[in-house]
Amino acid sequence: MRKKYRIFKALLRIRFQNLMMFRLGFWGPFFVDGSLFLVQLTVFDAIYANVERIGSWGRGEMILYIGTFSLINAVNMIVYFFGVNGIVEKIKSGEMDLYLTKPVSPLFRLTFERMNPGSVPLLVFSLCIVGYGAREAQLGVTWERLCAYCFFLGIMIVLYYCMEVLVRSIAFYIVSSARMEQLEGAGLELCMNLPGIAFYGIYKVIFYCILPYGIMATLPVQSLTGELTLQGAVYGAVLVCAFGGITALVWKKGMRRYNSASS
Repeated sequence: MRKKYRIFKALLRIRFQNLMMFRLGFWGPFFVDGSLFLVQLTVFDAIYANVERIGSWGRGEMILYIGTFSLINAVNMIVYFFGVNGIVEKIKSGEMDLYLTKPVSPLFRLTFERMNPGSVPLLVFSLCIVGYGAREAQLGVTWERLCAYCFFLGIMIVLYYCMEVLVRSIAFYIVSSARMEQLEGAGLELCMNLPGIAFYGIYKVIFYCILPYGIMATLPVQSLTGELTLQGAVYGAVLVCAFGGITALVWKKGMRRYNSASS
């Protein structure tokens, strides 16, 4: 663990050095992500302006949901998105060979080598929206609920990461994984606008079990509002462990199947 921590610090330092070589490349994302967030917020406001309730949730809970999903996505954009997103291209081009020769797990390096501090404004804005949503919902937030919210927020970030790696690990087994990435994008876009409590029947099976984007912001919000049952909490934790195991297995078997593009 200590070795990985030193490697993480080294990757972070190298990333900052590379970004600061081109100042526009460092400061540009602050403006772009901040502007994008404001546009998204305007769109969400237009969607929910005339909607009083979705299931048991009022406007405050829906704002809290949007802020929570945006918060999860912000951590994703800052920490691992740009590194994980390059997995497919590295497999196809044979660049993965370079990672196999390093004295550290290829997935660990891929995850943290392209951290993006330019998305920090998105994180700050998301926290503001979460606070505003909690105020609008007039929640009696206790330390127990806040700790539960942070816990489920943390494991949902892990689930988000596992899903991203899993989708891109398909490139080890098939020629093109573009359709899978399109499916991922469509599922995320839908679930960013519609909370999990709105899904029933086959849609709940899809977005709670197969593509579990529907629970990523729903469970943290339910834990903060006091709606989360023991069954729902256990299900969320078990699902994260299950997808973590599946992702690790698919990645490990994929690395064994990997053949250099030059071989």
